[in-house]
Amino acid sequence: MHFFQIANCEAELRNPHPGATTGVIMAGFSTQGRFLERTRGAKKVMVLDLGFLGDTIHTLPALWLIRQGYPQAELHFAVEEHVTSLLESVPWVNRVWGYPRFPKHATLAQNLRMVASLRKEKFDVLINLNGSDRSSWLTFFSGAGERLGRMPRDGGPAFWRQMFTEIVEHSSLVEPSYVQKCRCLEKAGFPFSRPEFHVETKPVHLQATGIMPADAGTYFHLSPFTTADKKELAPEQLAEMIGLLGQQFPEGRWVISGAPNDRERSKMEKLLAVLPCKPWKVFAGQLTLAQLAAVIQHAALHLCGDTGTLHLALMVGAPAVSWFRPNSGMETWIPKGEGYRTIVGTMSTEAKYLPGISTGEIVKIVKELLSDAGSPLQCSPRRSVSNRGQLA
Repeated sequence: MHFFQIANCEAELRNPHPGATTGVIMAGFSTQGRFLERTRGAKKVMVLDLGFLGDTIHTLPALWLIRQGYPQAELHFAVEEHVTSLLESVPWVNRVWGYPRFPKHATLAQNLRMVASLRKEKFDVLINLNGSDRSSWLTFFSGAGERLGRMPRDGGPAFWRQMFTEIVEHSSLVEPSYVQKCRCLEKAGFPFSRPEFHVETKPVHLQATGIMPADAGTYFHLSPFTTADKKELAPEQLAEMIGLLGQQFPEGRWVISGAPNDRERSKMEKLLAVLPCKPWKVFAGQLTLAQLAAVIQHAALHLCGDTGTLHLALMVGAPAVSWFRPNSGMETWIPKGEGYRTIVGTMSTEAKYLPGISTGEIVKIVKELLSDAGSPLQCSPRRSVSNRGQLA
């Protein structure tokens, strides 16, 4: 992004540091836990994230802390433009901004328009818990008097500190991302509390899918696909899993959904061809994010790989079983707590699909979670499943 071409506009920014000279850009100082105290009177606040689905959902608990910290302020939230529909479920945000990132990054003209729009709003406070180069430059040129930024794990470019008036540092490879963002705010003086999402799914979104409130808890929801085959279970293993769970929970129905792209539509057709039974409902890209969230919320249990629907399940409090391909950053995206279980497979350069995941283990975990949750789905008492996925 060619931000240096518009660097002159920063000369107009007010320098918030005491004793600073107008037009002199000072490096942001590390927070001493007093950012909220200094800015509590803010009337207009922007939280600039620009993340995709997972990033946006993991920002919501921190966004709620910001809402509590500035109860009188007009609260804005900037995310990737394809995610904006999800935020219909967050009525306590006054305005949602969309920023283009997919399938192409924003052009120079689009970035200039974004900067102009930010400056027009005259934000008192801008908070950026993302720390990416792109979001940091937008923060720098926003015109906001106070700009709180989270330092990237690698420290960012040499001039990164100059983009903010105050800096917070918090990094972890084991804490969930949503916890890390709340910890950042705690270091800036926001009272820390148990991370909560505070979303409201509207009945109209569920009804638009043909699923009624009376159907709640009577079906499994499956998101079989991710962004790569190597992170997915093979179609034959998914068919085996559905067959075994069908024998264990004969009253349970299946809802299967995929993304609105050619790859997943093609994979959906191939999966349906090998399933042992016809699913109750299939959504091959027809659902909005708000509708998909409602479907997952009312399922007895959600099953998926390392994909965005796992974060939706976390957001709406639906129990979930997931499978992951090993990677160094996976702990930050795996939900923690009751109702969530993740099985980690093995690495293989030869296997097309994710190896090392036992179908029997998935079925066993599903039974445990549904039992703990008091699900209306009743397990058949006559059958058990071995860890190899065979009926015993």
